[in-house]
Amino acid sequence: MALNLVCETVGTGPPLVVLHGLFGSSGNWRGIARELAGSHSVTCVDLRNHGASPWADSMDYLEMADDVLQLIERLGLDRPAVMGHSMGGKTAMALALRHPGLVSRLIVVDIAPLSYADTLTPFAEAMRGADVFAAASRTEVQRRLQQRVPDPGVVPFLMQNLVTRNDHFDWRLNLMGISAAMPALCSFPSALLGARFAGPLKVIAGANSDYVTLRDGESFWPMFTDIEVDVIEDAGHWVHADQPAAFLASVRQALSRDAEPSTASRTH
Repeated sequence: MALNLVCETVGTGPPLVVLHGLFGSSGNWRGIARELAGSHSVTCVDLRNHGASPWADSMDYLEMADDVLQLIERLGLDRPAVMGHSMGGKTAMALALRHPGLVSRLIVVDIAPLSYADTLTPFAEAMRGADVFAAASRTEVQRRLQQRVPDPGVVPFLMQNLVTRNDHFDWRLNLMGISAAMPALCSFPSALLGARFAGPLKVIAGANSDYVTLRDGESFWPMFTDIEVDVIEDAGHWVHADQPAAFLASVRQALSRDAEPSTASRTH
């Protein structure tokens, strides 16, 4: 059953829906949304089991696409552009493949419709094992995470999910649900392999990331046919945080481009 997702909207103009990645939230995209608010009505979404949105035991891309579909219908958005990073990018692709007439164009940030090795479970396990209920301060939680997380540079990102509830710390993520869903989140629904989306797809990849290795967009064929790939130099998986100016330039180009067949690949 589709969940009633929480979102926040800024700006006026054609609608753009933004979907965050795993362990993220709509708040991660507020800065980008403000930059785009002069030309678009930008709706940043908390996906299920994240942010302020409802929790559920199950969590796959078909379910999350249905959640976003319900939100688009609830807000009365007319063929919005949809941009998603990582998990949000797979959700955006699933939505467009299931309802191609509902989405005007896609912007997919550093992810492809492929299966990936599970490198993210250790982060969920580290958060679950940090015993935040007993922590006396945010600094103590951060120190515990730094001892457990494989990549210490990710710790500040994970810490954005720490909240205070009833005089103790807690995570606003459904870590149990996310951990159970990790096999589905690392893959892409086989049910969509015969589907097609003919609208424009801009892929924005980080040059230092290995999530999108085929720079000609081949990993998106034949589900997507109108593909443009931008590779952002000096950027990793969090392209929008590493190189916001180059990222925004690519997004603005994608939002202003007329729908016409393209298989070009560019590097910034």
